[in-house]
Amino acid sequence: MKKYIIWFLILFMPLKVMGISASSAIAMDLDNGRILYGYNLDTEKLIASTTKIMTAIVAILNGNLDEEVEISDIIYEAYGSALYIEVGEKMTLRDLLYGLMLRSGNDAALAISEIISGSEEEFVYLMNEYANNLGLEHTKFYNPHGLEENNGDANISTVRDLATLTKYAMENKTFREIFKTKKYTVKTNYKTYVWHNKNKLLNEEYITGGKTGFTEKARRTLVSTGSKNDVNIVVVTLNDPNDWSDHKSIYQNIFKNYKSYMVIDKDKLQIKDNLYYNGKYLYVNNDYKMSLAKDELSKVNVNINLMKLEEYADDDIVGYVEVKLDNVIYHKEPIHVKLEEKVKLSFWEKLKGWFKKW
Repeated sequence: MKKYIIWFLILFMPLKVMGISASSAIAMDLDNGRILYGYNLDTEKLIASTTKIMTAIVAILNGNLDEEVEISDIIYEAYGSALYIEVGEKMTLRDLLYGLMLRSGNDAALAISEIISGSEEEFVYLMNEYANNLGLEHTKFYNPHGLEENNGDANISTVRDLATLTKYAMENKTFREIFKTKKYTVKTNYKTYVWHNKNKLLNEEYITGGKTGFTEKARRTLVSTGSKNDVNIVVVTLNDPNDWSDHKSIYQNIFKNYKSYMVIDKDKLQIKDNLYYNGKYLYVNNDYKMSLAKDELSKVNVNINLMKLEEYADDDIVGYVEVKLDNVIYHKEPIHVKLEEKVKLSFWEKLKGWFKKW
């Protein structure tokens, strides 16, 4: 029992000792959504410009990024952080997305909403549809930029929801590229812009992206992603006056205490079955790695589950390999079947067979 108490203190208490000052915080594994650290995970908070993570991914998935667009007078409704683009200015949707994420342009957010959906209201409806589909139960959007509305309404979410959203967005190659960009230059029909990312954490070699946010009511909000030695995580803090140093502390703690382990090795995994597919070659196509603390490795269960199929063809899926930790399934890898036993040939056997073909 003492052993487990000691491990708990080593893994989690140092974060408190180092003075994490956020009202709520989370570190989530980007590969499988496992929570590695956090508190007040489902406490709803104002999220300010971290809103723009949803704005960006919705635009990426629904727009033509390289289409040239003309800025309309919707930007006159923007205030606060801005790109200072002008009515009649022409640029691509991709350019606007870089301005949105690097400089947190509220004018860009409004322009994007109109380009994608025809109006801000329709775009916000789409944002909330994505939130619902992702299971973000504590998230509600009122606009695409994150500022408080005149009637007091404001975008709300939780660190768990924002981490889940960022995990989803990071699966998109275009989003990942924009998220990590430090500097972007664009030339329009009016002028040339050079945008530098506001996210100072990008100066750290392990940081792969991020989005800042601030309003007087929300205070400082920050979402960042980082990777080191195949440990890939997203960190979210809300209402955090020391967010830069807190994120660094969380990353250092996670990278120190977690390592990436090969849980499924497709070349070494042996799937034997004498019941359904006797004499057939069963295999998986992919390896699977998982970030684990040292004491967790022995707790990981790799279970093989086969289906009883009356008919099946070559390479059909006949079951799954499940990776479980603490009774939670974190990965399912399909098992395929070969109708004939797969035989590994040596180099000389392959060479002999090649000559026979001649």
